[in-house]
Amino acid sequence: MTDPVDTLPDADYVVLGSRVALGLDGGFAVAVPARLRLLESAGAREPLLLSVDGQSPEAHAAQRQAFVDGGHVPDASRVRNLFDELLAGGEWLERVGEPGGRTPGVTYRTITDAASRPVVSLPVFENDPEWHLRDVAVVAHAAGGDRVLRGFRGLYIAWLEAIADERRAAAGDPARLFVVVCESRQIGEALVGWDAPRVRLVHTVHNSHLPAPHDDPAAPVSGLWDRWLPTLAAYDAVLWPTAAQRDEVAARFGDPGTFHVVPNTIELGTEPPGAAARDPRQVVMLNRLAPQKRVDLAIRAWERVAEAVPEARLDIYGDGPLRQELQELIDELGVAASVTLHGATADRDAIFDRAALFVTSTAFEGQGLSIAEALARGLPVVSFDARYGPREAIADAGIVVPPGDVDAFADAIIAVLRDDDHRAELSSRARSAATAFAPGAVRPALVAALRSAVERPSRRI
Repeated sequence: MTDPVDTLPDADYVVLGSRVALGLDGGFAVAVPARLRLLESAGAREPLLLSVDGQSPEAHAAQRQAFVDGGHVPDASRVRNLFDELLAGGEWLERVGEPGGRTPGVTYRTITDAASRPVVSLPVFENDPEWHLRDVAVVAHAAGGDRVLRGFRGLYIAWLEAIADERRAAAGDPARLFVVVCESRQIGEALVGWDAPRVRLVHTVHNSHLPAPHDDPAAPVSGLWDRWLPTLAAYDAVLWPTAAQRDEVAARFGDPGTFHVVPNTIELGTEPPGAAARDPRQVVMLNRLAPQKRVDLAIRAWERVAEAVPEARLDIYGDGPLRQELQELIDELGVAASVTLHGATADRDAIFDRAALFVTSTAFEGQGLSIAEALARGLPVVSFDARYGPREAIADAGIVVPPGDVDAFADAIIAVLRDDDHRAELSSRARSAATAFAPGAVRPALVAALRSAVERPSRRI
């Protein structure tokens, strides 16, 4: 007999992102297929990972294979892309939209198949942040004549409806529910008008909604968030990665009764080595070298750490646009003997297993997967108390200091490195803190959220 706490209601489930590509989309590209695996472990029948980005079929094939090779999806057939399927043609294109043609005065680009036959003509929008919400005609060039769709959102919905029909036919159930888990705010905005009664729309959150400096919950929101937050009530469930962000959004914008805390998951892996087997002076960072991560603050703090603990080393793994700028800062501060930029690595766990401490100087997060991954390998963590994620993840297995306080950050690192007993105690707690993000711990929350969405009528009817 199955346990309803861990088992999803019978329906078809798909996970949908604008683009999901390993090596291009950071932790997002790991978290999204992890959600797909969690759905399957909870009883979803062959859930799909969908995207709508317009890269070439060759690029998509390489991305699919990377997911398979990395163990992120069971096989390539689970990863599908809108533009690949447009180029492949199919009966679904004959049924979409209404007869018609291009919107006058609008520039179009036409996508052709391998035989140079036109497949679809897409409107071109220059510097328009709301291009995905425009109702300018998208023209499908079907064999029976051109068919017009209501903008890109019409195209997205037509494709999703074709997949839903395909899945219903395979199940022999024309009334089967179709649950779309949106992983991108632009996608969510585009789909809020989709009022099909057999569809449920679930939306996830991956990052902080706050503007720079990302630590004022009352600061005016802008851009994508300014458009997306007013659509909250249209989703059948909203999945927040942390309780702190859920609570602050609910207090400010209201909770329509659909908010759930469902963190992204990690695999715990084997038991990590104990503190005695580690290099007591090796400190590691692993993140993109991008403005959000504020690696420059960690390097500035290291100037004091190196003075206090001369034998300590900071090994920074990851790559990004700021690498040269950060190397210049290392040289300028005279800490090149103890700070090294190593670039990207495929040996994360081996690196974590050798180190004594993990540090992160991020300005903001949605959750901070790298923190959970470090904790799983028995690493205590020192972090700024950034919104959102570090405090909830670290618990009693590390130290959080006020956002941007470089001196407090340095002091915390020095204190952990100088006190072997305290460091060993923190290390012993790390694995336990990480278990909160294991699939078995998160699955009941995901099931409860999706069950609440499936068992109620669509909020868009």
